[in-house]
Amino acid sequence: MFGGYYSFQGINGGARYHRTPVEEVLPVSCLSVDDRVEVPEGFAPVVTGKESHPILKGLGTDWPVLLGYNEVTVKDGAEVLATVSTDYGSQPLLVTGTYGKGRTVAWTSDVGPHWLPSSFIAWPGYKTLFEQMLAWATAKA
Repeated sequence: MFGGYYSFQGINGGARYHRTPVEEVLPVSCLSVDDRVEVPEGFAPVVTGKESHPILKGLGTDWPVLLGYNEVTVKDGAEVLATVSTDYGSQPLLVTGTYGKGRTVAWTSDVGPHWLPSSFIAWPGYKTLFEQMLAWATAKA
């Protein structure tokens, strides 16, 4: 699942994924209220996972700034690969997990303009990051 205004719990809680089958398969839990965190001054993502992880491979640790995210909590057994900056409590940004025989991924920021400024979209790692997320999630657990 990718973040945004109508993702996770979303604007005014309108996405309503809290306590649904979608939330059940995610490696994170949704809040029961509006979970959007706007960061107009930007924050630098912090890579916390091993750079050898298939999603992080070749991306390094110096990622462009983001402008917001959906606040979630990490479920037991999930692996946090990246967080927001310590200025915002090191909230989860990129989390992986398993469900049944499959894999599940949560990216708590946008995938396009609004929380992703043009500098993130122009970053050479942008395409690679999302391709590697998809490849990892669709591989056998």
